[in-house]
Formats: sequence, C-alpha cells, structure tokens
Amino acid sequence: MFSAWDRRDWPPEERPASGLQGFAVDKTFFSSLKGILLETELALTFIIFICFTASVSAYMAAALLEFFITLAFLFLYATQYYQRFDRLNWPCLDFLRCVSAIIIFLVVSFAAVTSREGAAIAAFVFGIILVSVFVYDAFKIYQTEMAPRAPEGDQQ
Repeated sequence: MFSAWDRRDWPPEERPASGLQGFAVDKTFFSSLKGILLETELALTFIIFICFTASVSAYMAAALLEFFITLAFLFLYATQYYQRFDRLNWPCLDFLRCVSAIIIFLVVSFAAVTSREGAAIAAFVFGIILVSVFVYDAFKIYQTEMAPRAPEGDQQ
C-alpha cells in the first residue's frame, strides 16, 4: 500500500491530478455583461436575505433559495461547466430563472412591506431594484438567445 509520503515521490505523469482542474474559472466572464448581471443579482439577493432576517420575516427562504440558484448559475457559467450538459437548453433555463425570480420577488416584496418594519421596507426597496435587474437580464437573454431571427438572405 502506498502512503502519502510515497505519492510525492512519483513522477509527474503518474501523480494523481491535484485540485479541481475541470473547474477552471474564466476570469473574463466576471467582467462581461452576463457576469456583472449575475453578480448584481447575487449581491442583491443576499442583501434582501439579510433584511428579511433582520425583520424576522417568513420570506427569507425565498431570498435564500434564489441566492443559491443564482450562485449555481454563476458557478456554471464562470467555469463553463454548463457546456458539459449539452442536452439542456441553458438560455431557456436562465430565462425561466429570471421570470420566476421576478414573480417571486414582486410578491414577496409587496407582502413584506405591509409589516411596516424598517428592515422589511429596505427589503422592499432592494426587491424592486432586484426585480428591475432580473427584468433586464430576462430581456437580454430573450433578445440574444431566444428571439426569432430573420434568415440571412431575407435582409431588406
């Protein structure tokens, strides 16, 4: 049996792969429009979660769930790991993520503001800002990925 000390003496071609080499992060993605949108959505959902937690609201689960979903999409896009799942329609999934978040945060924001607590009102304001970010993200996804395009030969 080999111990940990024996492995370090192996030649480089026989050593096991160290780290997560399949998860190389594309740093240019974070400065792209999609990366900035996902980072903004992630930050705002976290702020809303903190506001809901401070107001002892029952709506913090919605913000936390959307935080983890957005974090998963950010990870999949930044590492380009989504390309390994070629049977999934990623633009459609991303569009549905945005539309569902718009509906959820509109309902939760207006429901939370009825408590008239300071943190709930802050969550309402950040929720409306987040809804506008999700609307823009959904619009850009639809415009670039899902909108029908005219065939190249039919240009006027």
